[in-house]
Amino acid sequence: MTSTRMSRRSFVSVAASGTAALAAAALLPAQRATAVSAPLPPLDPTALRAAIDDLEHPPSTAAQLRVGGTSGSWRGTSGVADIRTRRPVTGDDRVRIGSVTKVFVATVVLQLVAERRISLNTQVRHVLPGLLPDRFAAVTLAHLLNHTSGLPDHVGIPDPRTAEEVFRHRFDHWTPQEWVATATHGPLKFSPGTRQEYRGINYALAALIIEELTGRSYGEVVAARILRPLGLTRTVVPGDDPHIHGRHVHGYLTMPDGGLRDITTYDQSSSRGEGDMISTASDLEHLLAALFSGALLPPELLEPMFTLPPDDVRMLDGSPARYSTGLQQATVNGVTFWGKTGETYGYKNAAFSTRDQRRRFVLAYHPTTARDGAESQMIARVADLLTRNPSTEGSPPPPVRP
Repeated sequence: MTSTRMSRRSFVSVAASGTAALAAAALLPAQRATAVSAPLPPLDPTALRAAIDDLEHPPSTAAQLRVGGTSGSWRGTSGVADIRTRRPVTGDDRVRIGSVTKVFVATVVLQLVAERRISLNTQVRHVLPGLLPDRFAAVTLAHLLNHTSGLPDHVGIPDPRTAEEVFRHRFDHWTPQEWVATATHGPLKFSPGTRQEYRGINYALAALIIEELTGRSYGEVVAARILRPLGLTRTVVPGDDPHIHGRHVHGYLTMPDGGLRDITTYDQSSSRGEGDMISTASDLEHLLAALFSGALLPPELLEPMFTLPPDDVRMLDGSPARYSTGLQQATVNGVTFWGKTGETYGYKNAAFSTRDQRRRFVLAYHPTTARDGAESQMIARVADLLTRNPSTEGSPPPPVRP
């Protein structure tokens, strides 16, 4: 899902769970950050309101947007949290955040590196003996965190092609070991560190490494090291609980008859550690502010989060690498953002900031379909409004890249 995950697209999103991991789309084809980003335009509340009120492009049930940073702030919501009760969505409603989960996991791993409990160069097999075959011995922790591991595609997992199939598999349950085993068939796709391919399995393994080093579940460690210290009281790692508790936005999928069916509740075990967390737009903005300000990591270990692989490391399609350790880079109208997208069935998110925190934004919305990039139109609209200066007026909006 994330959102949330995997790398194969099914008709409506991606496969529910770890498989549904949309390869966290960048807002634009990756570009190397320049020393100085383009100037930022003043905020246009009317245009921002129109951007999230357009719930037809893509078809969505609700949207929440928070804009912050030293260059101004704005808050807005649109649509309903529940189509049955017609309750309006609020800025504090919980949502599934999909692959934004990876920011939390990467931060905890880097904290453990700072404490010298592990090195980024440590081979994964040394920490998790028996989980990866001998032929994967070259894969290190650093390769997992920046998606340069080369791990094979999943084999033997559901790949829903219709809404009915999504619901048929919504309560499939996987142990972490079972899930990892589906991605250990065959050889590595490339030598670790030589190419980049966004894969949720990298962070499923990173979460297991957290557990091996601490003796606690990755969710307990995230709560102790990030959620409680920052006061992120509406953010949770759900574990085996398929529900969202408290005030939240429901997610829906469009069925063949045109009606919407609630997909809010479903098993997240295949997205464990890489796309299973629940949060709010306000908590995610707080996380970005704290992380970028250095409140969670020492400078030498914050830097990898803003460092892309070397220029000769390319995505599998030949485009420049765009994922760092835990984040992704996106440049829109000359302004470079760092952050993360996330997606699960019924939920889509983008949490980004310029490194100097002149401008942050967190967008959470709820598309009812996912059609090869069309579901990212709202991210593109918002990013364009937050970066477009009068001198660029008339230029086409930035494309959204999966």
